Order: sequence, then C-alpha cells, then structure tokens
Amino acid sequence: MRSIVVATDFSPTASLALDRALELARAREARIVLAHAVSYRAFAGGSARLGLLAPDVDQQIRDASQGPMQELEDRVRAAGLEVVVELEMGPAAQTVATLAKKLAADLIVAGTRGHSAFEHLLLGSVAEGIVRRAECPVLTVHPGDDAPLDRLESVVVPTDFSEDADQAAEELARLAPQLSPRAEGAPRVVLVHSDYVPPILERLLSDTGVAQLSFDEVQAQLQAKLEPMAESLRARGMRVETLVSSGEPATVITEIAASSGADLIAMGTRGRSGLEHLVLGSTAERVVQHAGCPVLTVRRGEA
Repeated sequence: MRSIVVATDFSPTASLALDRALELARAREARIVLAHAVSYRAFAGGSARLGLLAPDVDQQIRDASQGPMQELEDRVRAAGLEVVVELEMGPAAQTVATLAKKLAADLIVAGTRGHSAFEHLLLGSVAEGIVRRAECPVLTVHPGDDAPLDRLESVVVPTDFSEDADQAAEELARLAPQLSPRAEGAPRVVLVHSDYVPPILERLLSDTGVAQLSFDEVQAQLQAKLEPMAESLRARGMRVETLVSSGEPATVITEIAASSGADLIAMGTRGRSGLEHLVLGSTAERVVQHAGCPVLTVRRGEA
C-alpha cells in the first residue's frame, strides 16, 4: 500500500476517516492524498439563481477551503507522513474516483454522512457514489467508527457467489496484515450468504422445483457452496465460519455485523448477471449507508 486518497468535507466523520487512513499509512509508510472536491451546483440544486452568483464564485469557494485543508495537511505531516493536497472543483464522487485512478491509488478512505441536515444528501451520497465509481478498494467510515483498525479481530464477508464477492475475499486476505499490523492473529471471518429472492423474481421460481425445496434443503446446498471460499481463506490462515441466513441482504449483513461485533465488513460492489447492480450493487450502497462499522468495498478487476 503506497498511496491512500482521503476524501474530506471537513466534517467530524471525515476526520474519523482521516484517523483510519493515518493508521494504515503509518503501518505501511504510505503517502496520504487529501482530496476535497466541491461543486456549488450540488448545493444550489440547479436553481436559476446560479446566474446571480459572482463570476469568481469558484475561486471564492477554493479560497474558503484553503484554511481547513492546511489544517489537515499539518495533521498528516505531524504524523510523519508524506502528504499531497488536491483541491478540485466538480462533482465530488466522480472527482475523487477519477483522482484516485489518475494517481493509481491503492485505497480511498471516505466518511459517510457529513455535517448538517444535509448529511446524507451530501457526504452520504458522495461516499456511495465513490463506492460505485472507484476502481480501487474503498474504505468507508461512519460516525462512531473511532476504534483503531490496527487490531482487526472480526470481519463479515458477504457473498452472492459472484466474481466481485470472491475478489472482495481475496482483497481482504491481501490487506488484512496491512489493515491490522498489531493484531495477534488472523481475524475471525464470518462468511455469510443471504438467501433472498427479489420480489421481481419470485414468480419466475413459482413453477420450478427450486420453489418446492425446504429451507433446510436450500441451506444445506448453500452451505456447501460457501465451502470453497471458506477453504481459500482458511488457507491464508484465517479462522472462518460460514452462515446462511434469509432476508433482504443489506439488513442481514448489517445485523450480523452488529451482533458479531465486527470490526469491518468486506464486500464486492457488483453481483452476478444482468441484475448485478440491482442486487449486489445496491446492497453494497445500503450497507455503506447503514453499517455500524467501517466497510471495505471492492470492484471486479481491482486486485
């Protein structure tokens, strides 16, 4: 891990994201890239009053951001790390994702839910937009995610048996020593599959034999399907348990993470087939929005 992009809107949650990024960067002597992207159109909503703004509004916004960015830069330098500041005008999620690609960053760290009544509308949706667009892994941090990641003990890894889910597991195995350099052993992994059929597909199963299987029969078959991924992680020294549950995936994932005291959720952002964004993609975004711990998301083709 050589380069970490930290997206910030100067909110308390963005500050927590920087805390987590500093931990990772110190462990690997990585460079921190502080990224702040602003588009005043996001605030004005396309109002006709945009035409009344001063011609130099972009420069005014940049100038207003200089002070807070300098404080963050000083904070990184005080930690003894190399730092680069990127202050951009433009849609935040796309700008951060594009910057990370340009710099060949190894990781993006972003807070979800910013400050004020617009917290989800602005930083929350920005974090989810970064997850959708980024071509490198993304670590999202929520309010209250103030526990250091240097002793990672428990991770929830959801899978829908897609390539993205497999890759998220591989990325976890690769990053675990870097995410938790002070851990006394490999983290415990809960490998979970949620047996869920979207309502739009229920009728398609009504005339098949699959619809007649009992939950126990389905669970046994799905447990067997989990074993190859579980064995792959065990071969990397991780302690793995498998779990098949039923219910809407994002709800199942966040509830299991909460009940197991997970330090991290690691998951793919796209699922299988033409419904990939409808199912796993939107699931990842909802998990990022609602999880009570940091979430590491991975897109196919990143590793």
